[in-house]
Amino acid sequence: MAGGMQRREDASAGSPAPGEGRYSNGGYEAGMTVFSYIIGGILVWSLIGWGLDNLLDTRWLVLAGAFLGAAGGFYLSHMHNLTRDHTPNPHSGSRTTPGAEDGPE
Repeated sequence: MAGGMQRREDASAGSPAPGEGRYSNGGYEAGMTVFSYIIGGILVWSLIGWGLDNLLDTRWLVLAGAFLGAAGGFYLSHMHNLTRDHTPNPHSGSRTTPGAEDGPE
């Protein structure tokens, strides 16, 4: 019985459980969230613009609402840190200049 418990712990020791990893909010889930924020913003603000167009007898507020909703959705997803690259890159900033591998002369 104790041996079975030990094998299960060893098998899961190398990989975090879903949703518990440091970079677990990237990928498909984050993409769908960004898509939802932008489409939702476009729909809501277009509807508000359509209502104002009917009240004020104009024709351009629905388009302004769509642009405002798209910008607001992108801003919201950016502030939730969903539009940044979450892949670990240990070599960022450590590029060497070609020909400078030997060090200073």
